[in-house]
Amino acid sequence: MIDLEAIRTLADIPAAQARKRGDAVAVKFGDRETTFAELDDQSNRVANALVASGVTPGDRVSALTKNHDGWYPLFFGTARARACLAPVNCRLAAGEIAFILGDAAPKMLFVGEDFFDLALAAVSELANPPQLVALYGEHPAFAPLEVWLGDAPATAPTLEPQLGDDVLQLYTSGTTGRPKGVVLANKNYRRFLEMATEVDGFAYGEDETVMIVMPLFHVAGTNVSFSGLAQGGRLVLVKDFAAGDAIRMMTDERVAHAFLAPAMIQMMLQQPGADSGDYSQLRSIAYGASPIAEDVLRRARATFGCDFVQFYGMTESSGGGSYLSPSAHDLPGKLTSCGKPWPQTEMAILDGEGRALGDGEIGEIAIRGDIVMKEYWNRAEATADTVIDGWLHTGDVGFRDADGFYFVHDRIKDMIVSGGENVYPAEVESAIMGCPGVADVAVIGVPDDKWGEAVKALIVPAAGASVDAADVIGWARERIAAYKAPKSIDFIDALPRNPSGKVLRRELRAPYWEGRDRAVG
Repeated sequence: MIDLEAIRTLADIPAAQARKRGDAVAVKFGDRETTFAELDDQSNRVANALVASGVTPGDRVSALTKNHDGWYPLFFGTARARACLAPVNCRLAAGEIAFILGDAAPKMLFVGEDFFDLALAAVSELANPPQLVALYGEHPAFAPLEVWLGDAPATAPTLEPQLGDDVLQLYTSGTTGRPKGVVLANKNYRRFLEMATEVDGFAYGEDETVMIVMPLFHVAGTNVSFSGLAQGGRLVLVKDFAAGDAIRMMTDERVAHAFLAPAMIQMMLQQPGADSGDYSQLRSIAYGASPIAEDVLRRARATFGCDFVQFYGMTESSGGGSYLSPSAHDLPGKLTSCGKPWPQTEMAILDGEGRALGDGEIGEIAIRGDIVMKEYWNRAEATADTVIDGWLHTGDVGFRDADGFYFVHDRIKDMIVSGGENVYPAEVESAIMGCPGVADVAVIGVPDDKWGEAVKALIVPAAGASVDAADVIGWARERIAAYKAPKSIDFIDALPRNPSGKVLRRELRAPYWEGRDRAVG
């Protein structure tokens, strides 16, 4: 259970647990263990050092790093300073990172040694670059963390975090290469903590071990961490996901709970000996963020022998929305459902005018409740287009059955979800256009047993040109993150378009999705 009197905001988690069970391990990372008392002290030192560095309430602080145990005191310290952590997807290209840093305008940027050169390339494009600190590792352009912390005290700062404070700013991919910063406030996470113990997959026991393999710039990684620590759990943090290591960790660390992207589940099932591991302590595996094949889900349930919980939601809804409970996985016809709404959360199917539709009618899935984001940072128009009368318009089209279960039927928007990462076709198309020999291009998501969806480019060659698929993929990878670049290319004579010239992506996707009854997870 979560003591909601002691934990009013996320910033309160380390202190509340330190008072209750300070010697218990909060985070294990490799061979290093951090107790709740140590996490509390470290968070206070970060908060005081931020204030001494000129960070004021409402300021942004960014991090560019792989998963690392230093992320937690950085987050909690930033929240205690009443500032907002804006972590950056470390898989992005320098230009993409530069845009995010320019948009968030952080006063501080904490960087892991894996990304020193990438960070320097990104900040070189900024008129007002942030102060650079090495979260771990050493580089002459970065202040070492301990040097930056200096003699900052481990006592709590005098600032009192407020429910209205912005606490986390996570960036989503943009349709035209301009990512949007989703602003989540303490009040959003207050509601999340109130609901967490009522939702299968987030209700953890004190001292139970929770494995964190999702990246901490992703709402799944942050939310599982917050819920685990708030309930006194022990986090085992993984820097880089490797299927074999994850299998061994489940056994060696006696893991009780984990959140896994479907692609991770698929890779783990393919490991030798996966079906003979000791998973006796494993209570639940939550999954989401991308489609999962029914065959993979059935094999996973048989292999791991624990409860499975599916989550459907968005970063814009603090990761919440609906969930398919373990018992619902066994109900006839519900395995392809995304479940029912979270407690104290509403969902509806809306038509194009925003009117609620009845059972069985197809429309846009919408979510309403205190988990809905505060805004898109610096995007008033996009915010107004997305949150209307309190309803978060997800961009997914689906229906609700007579039993109250929601089903995702297809996407209104053309976003591709590959391995839990969002990819927008327009951005990929923009990267490909200009490649010698390419006259026209459309990008779609096609089924992929490993990643859920894979990026495919359909290219119309220029007259008389000879285009090599590998050259096109290489061209794209030089301009956008590797995971956004197409994994395959087909050449066609012309793209289907409507009278206004818009590409008819549904027609392009149809042959690849034929016979699939689950287009979206």
